[in-house]
Amino acid sequence: MSHASSTKEIPAVSAVPKHIAIIMDGNGRWATKRFLPRVAGHAKGVEAVRGIVEACVLRGVQYLTLFAFSSENWRRPEEEVSLLMRLFVTALEKEVAKMHANDIRLKVVGDLSRFDQKLQSMIKAAETKTANNQRLTVTICANYGGRWDIVQAVNRMQLEGKLDGAVSEDGLAEYLSMAYAPEPDLFIRTGGETRISNFLLWQLAYSELYFADTFWPDFDAAALDAAISSYQSRERRFGRTSAQLTDQDT
Repeated sequence: MSHASSTKEIPAVSAVPKHIAIIMDGNGRWATKRFLPRVAGHAKGVEAVRGIVEACVLRGVQYLTLFAFSSENWRRPEEEVSLLMRLFVTALEKEVAKMHANDIRLKVVGDLSRFDQKLQSMIKAAETKTANNQRLTVTICANYGGRWDIVQAVNRMQLEGKLDGAVSEDGLAEYLSMAYAPEPDLFIRTGGETRISNFLLWQLAYSELYFADTFWPDFDAAALDAAISSYQSRERRFGRTSAQLTDQDT
């Protein structure tokens, strides 16, 4: 593996999270509260993404992973799903050039086969264009689920003949969709819900969890700073005792 596993070794801890993962929840409720159609909330949510990307760059975050559309979101009304797909296309059209100009790499992970060919082609082109950028890696999880991720990893291992013996943690981790990124240091969910909703089930093993009541469209740099401040107050033990951490620091 190119990155340390938090269950096999103790990762380095920094004051600023190296990797932040976010469930961007509350777009629809933000709109409903203002007597607007739900899609207006999703459109406003795209603006919030832009602000958080900029804030992460300024704060030295290296990886930002955003849960945009889960594999369970297909259960939503067909009209809303269609509008979300159009928003995705529009966002790619408007934002990729800006990201590239600011040395930001874009990755999109999930089962993309369900998206139409135009969107798939746009995603591939965006990833190719930004592939060598290094300032920040922004990952969009689209038609993604944590269980899907583990299953697809096993299936890929089987196709490549890697399942002859026992499966190791390191061996499986190499086939996860985000093997290119370290495990998230900080997980944030907006919108007042307190669950992880099938997001990065493997990768969140030792992430610090932060739940905000703020709806995603209102989540700004100050709200991000509050989450990071909470993270900085945590004692990241990775299975050790507080006494061991104290001894390590003396």
